[in-house]
Amino acid sequence: MPRIIGITGNIACGKTAVGHMLLELGAERYIDADAVVHNLYQADQPIAIKVGEVFGGAAIAPNGSVDRKALGSIVFHDVDAMRRLEAIVHPAVSIALVSELAAVSSLGIAIIDAVKLLEGGSGAFCQSKWLVVCTEEQELARLMTRNAFSEADAKARILAQPSSASKRAMVDEVIDNSGTLEETRRQVSAAFERFCMRFPAVDPDKTKSEKN
Repeated sequence: MPRIIGITGNIACGKTAVGHMLLELGAERYIDADAVVHNLYQADQPIAIKVGEVFGGAAIAPNGSVDRKALGSIVFHDVDAMRRLEAIVHPAVSIALVSELAAVSSLGIAIIDAVKLLEGGSGAFCQSKWLVVCTEEQELARLMTRNAFSEADAKARILAQPSSASKRAMVDEVIDNSGTLEETRRQVSAAFERFCMRFPAVDPDKTKSEKN
């Protein structure tokens, strides 16, 4: 099993940028949980079918895949609906992550980027959990620009998430992405160095031979 760093943080806070910085520093694989969910939402996938059963045809696109925008308009305004969706998606994501991680070498480092890293099951895979934060104003502006959301839609998605402050006690590193990319990169580099010192690569074949 590779060493695994989990990255979390609220939407549009810069998790992807941090993940790519870690690839530059030597991590072997970056796994975006949102991309995993996107694949699960494709037409004829069991999760897509289940979403249609629970949330109705309004959440399904004409081609049979999940209409993420339509589904978002339902769950980001209804706490109970979000919980029902998470109960469907989280177990499936955990299974998909096992398959993704199987492709990483035993001496490598994998990165799991997941908004629900702490709330779902993906955090259980990680030796270290990192929280990426930025100001609420930056989060709102980035989300509106990136996804072409109205201010009301962007705020609804932000308010549907737990606050970053509530997650700080549950993580090992906090990366402040409020400043320049270079400032963020310095924090990521230092945190990565601490991770590598705490969890050095161990060759399982060598360890096995030494025991024999």
